[in-house]
Amino acid sequence: MQLERALSIKQAALRPDHPDVAATLGSLGTVLRDQGDLAGARQYLERTLAIDEVARGRNHPDVGRTLGSIGAVLHDQGDLAGARQCLERALAILQASLGPDHPNVGRTLGSLGAVLHDQGDLAGARTVLERALAIREARLGADHPDTVRSRKNLASVVAELDKR
Repeated sequence: MQLERALSIKQAALRPDHPDVAATLGSLGTVLRDQGDLAGARQYLERTLAIDEVARGRNHPDVGRTLGSIGAVLHDQGDLAGARQCLERALAILQASLGPDHPNVGRTLGSLGAVLHDQGDLAGARTVLERALAIREARLGADHPDTVRSRKNLASVVAELDKR
C-alpha cells in the first residue's frame, strides 16, 4: 500500500512523533476503517491522536478530527459509551476552534446523533441531528450528499419518536 510506504519514508526522514507522520497514520487509519479493519484503524488513529496532542496541543482542530474518527471506529465496534465520549470531546474542540457552524462540526454532530440513536436516546439524537442538518444545509447546500444523509437520519429518528 502506498500509504504504508509513505509512512516508512516519513518516519525515516522525520521524527516518529512529527505531525506529518501523524497525518499519514491518520490516513492509514481511515483506509483501514473503510476496509473493515477496525482494530487496525483504531491503532493507527490512537497513535495519530497521541502525536497530535503533544505536537499541536489538546485543543487543536486536528485533535478534534482524529477524536471524531476514533469515535466512528468505536461506534462501528459497538463501544457506544466510548464513541460518545470521543465524539463529545471532538465536538467541544471543533466548536471552540472552528466555530459552531463549521462543516466539521456538522459531521461530528451527525456521528454523535447516530450514537445517541443507537443508545436509545431518541430525543437527544433528534436535537443533535437537527443541528447537524441546519449546519449542513447552510454550509453545504440542500442537495449535498452529506445534507441528504443528515435529512434521512433525522427523518428516521423522528419516525421512531412518532411511533411512541
